[in-house]
Amino acid sequence: MPAKRASLLTESRRVFGQGAGRRETPFRAGLYARVSTHDQQTLPMQSRALREYAARRSWTVVMQVKEVGSGAAQREAREKLLEAARRREIDAVLVWRLDRWGRSVTDLLSTLQELEHLGVGFVSLTEALDLTTPAGRAMAGLLAVFAEFEREILRERVRAGLAHARQNGKRLGRPITAALHAGQVRQLRRSGFSKSAIARRLNIGRTSVRRILAAPSAQK
Repeated sequence: MPAKRASLLTESRRVFGQGAGRRETPFRAGLYARVSTHDQQTLPMQSRALREYAARRSWTVVMQVKEVGSGAAQREAREKLLEAARRREIDAVLVWRLDRWGRSVTDLLSTLQELEHLGVGFVSLTEALDLTTPAGRAMAGLLAVFAEFEREILRERVRAGLAHARQNGKRLGRPITAALHAGQVRQLRRSGFSKSAIARRLNIGRTSVRRILAAPSAQK
């Protein structure tokens, strides 16, 4: 039994990089550096800081991804690191700052949860967030609170926008375009046009044509 407990303890410490010094293979790190299109001069600084951090922890850098973009644009290069994590090719992801990695709090939380599920650690140097430690994982729990707060703010903004539109008499929902051609649809049908031909002629969907012809007024 003591031997079994020792084995379980060693395994638990291995997860998220704890006890990395006892690993038979080097702890593998993937680095992610990202800058805006107007601030590309900081890219070398980020890369240097990430490599120095990995060296201090005796981690082997097996992958480095650099990305240039602005705002909440899709982080396509980031997906390369996530794919490497899914293939179990890296043990931790290092980033310079959280906003370099996540497009939003919700996006940040979802990617961190995926990394946690994969057993891959995450370190953000600027915020000193280190998910390879128990304290760091406890801090990550707060992100869930902020993510829900962000979602609620977005929902409230949508509700407020819809209410404002209604108050100003704006019609909500998809525009009714096919219905405007109802008279033409019926006339063309009486002239012998097929439903497909009517749809092509009026540039509307065949489903809309069938719906108009099936309406009670079309049966009269």
